[in-house]
Amino acid sequence: MRSERGLLLTTAVAPLLWGTTYIVTTSLLPDDRPLLAAVLRALPAGIALAMVAGVRPHGIWWLRALILGTLNIGALFALLFIASYRLPGGVAATLGSTQPLIAAALGALVLGEALRRRTVFAGVLGVVGIALLVLRAGAQLDAIGVIAGLTAPFAMASGIVLMKRWGSPVPMLAMTSWQLIAGGLVLLPVALVMEGLPSAVTLPNVLGFLWLGVVGTAVAYSLWFRGVGRLPVARVSLLGLLSPVMAITLGWVLAGQAMTAIQLVGLLLVLAALLIGQTGSRVAVQAARPAPQAAGPGSGGTRTPAPGYATIWACATTPSTTPTPN
Repeated sequence: MRSERGLLLTTAVAPLLWGTTYIVTTSLLPDDRPLLAAVLRALPAGIALAMVAGVRPHGIWWLRALILGTLNIGALFALLFIASYRLPGGVAATLGSTQPLIAAALGALVLGEALRRRTVFAGVLGVVGIALLVLRAGAQLDAIGVIAGLTAPFAMASGIVLMKRWGSPVPMLAMTSWQLIAGGLVLLPVALVMEGLPSAVTLPNVLGFLWLGVVGTAVAYSLWFRGVGRLPVARVSLLGLLSPVMAITLGWVLAGQAMTAIQLVGLLLVLAALLIGQTGSRVAVQAARPAPQAAGPGSGGTRTPAPGYATIWACATTPSTTPTPN
């Protein structure tokens, strides 16, 4: 019980850190460069972790690292980029909040995890709460934006399930670094073609990138991956709802944004969803499960369970008047 609660608390730190992305992006980063910001979060952090871990992929893990990095970083951020440009921020955030439900369904189908009514109820309650937090009346819908907004959480949920199914042949830092590098490389040509480089980089820009890269990516992803590798998909996925809650709270406290009564109700519903989703029948923390493949030369380290994906809400989205979660 203590081990499980401790793991849940440390895993919850990750979406809370991702919730700082909106205010850091709007306050410190160059304008209109969400994909470039995503690349500069993923690649440097991935390279730094790879240097510390000192382990390269081997055999089938070259392909698996590419698939997981694309799902968890590259495809996710690109889809969020499309959704944010074609939909109001509140609509994109509400669509993304369906991720816990998608992850729970995939976990049941692929991994055989129990799909409890309590989990489904908590997921639906979370969607309603996020909608009240960020959705605004009169929001215009776009078919391509809606498809992208729904595909993004599906990509993230797929990454979680595949990582839990495949396990991990290497320590956590190495697995994290593989995904960040692969996802960053997938995004790099897209960012250069669609956005290009900023004309100038200021000290606030550098501080913003450092925060997002070190704290919001390297630290947060490692905590999140550790939790997803050892907890049921449905329970850990619900923790992602903390990201928009943090974004709204920081906007209210630091940026002086007003919080309406409707938003307060939405906040309470999200917190209720989190509480409901984490209570009820207890599931023991899973023991470390190595990947079925034997580690190749130079893999080193003790095998640990595979991480699952990180945040749905990176600020690969364009800053808008309504915070879009990380």
